[in-house]
Amino acid sequence: MDRRLFLAYSCWLLLASCERPPVAFRNTDLTGATFATELELSDHNGQRRALANFRGRVVILFFGYTSCPDICPTMLARLAAVMKALGPAADKVQVLFVTLDPERDSAARLKDFVPWFHQSFLGLRGDADETRKVTEAFRIFSARKTVDSDLGYVLDHSAGAYIYDPAGRLRLYVRDTASVDDIVADVGQLLAGR
Repeated sequence: MDRRLFLAYSCWLLLASCERPPVAFRNTDLTGATFATELELSDHNGQRRALANFRGRVVILFFGYTSCPDICPTMLARLAAVMKALGPAADKVQVLFVTLDPERDSAARLKDFVPWFHQSFLGLRGDADETRKVTEAFRIFSARKTVDSDLGYVLDHSAGAYIYDPAGRLRLYVRDTASVDDIVADVGQLLAGR
């Protein structure tokens, strides 16, 4: 074998062996997904927010509504536990709660509800048209169901969360039943640049 060819082949083998092994996430890996890439809504303070505003941080994006009887408060409490478990690294994570019920979820209502779980959490809202467009772009299911109670209606809706890496790329889908430990482990990998 030609000496130059042998050296080139040896270098290639050496470089190939130095590549990082694929990341093994505990939640559903969506790396390379081409949907759920852009979002622009108003936060509970009235400021327009886009996903791009949070570059440099891991973003956890959850869709729900403040009158939700079970899934939404449970998921927000779980995400608050994630923030606590992350310790100082939680400063590099932003949780965004997007309402599916702009009819009832005013900015004031979101401001009372969302930060109650963790002071850094932001509630986002749009008008009915913006909400429809966002749910379509993010492949979120939401259906209004009339009920015999003071609520008048509830929403059956998708219950998981999306997680974006610090570069703003969609990386994970987290089921509403995911454990705090599994979410913390995956967020830690994203914060480490994986």
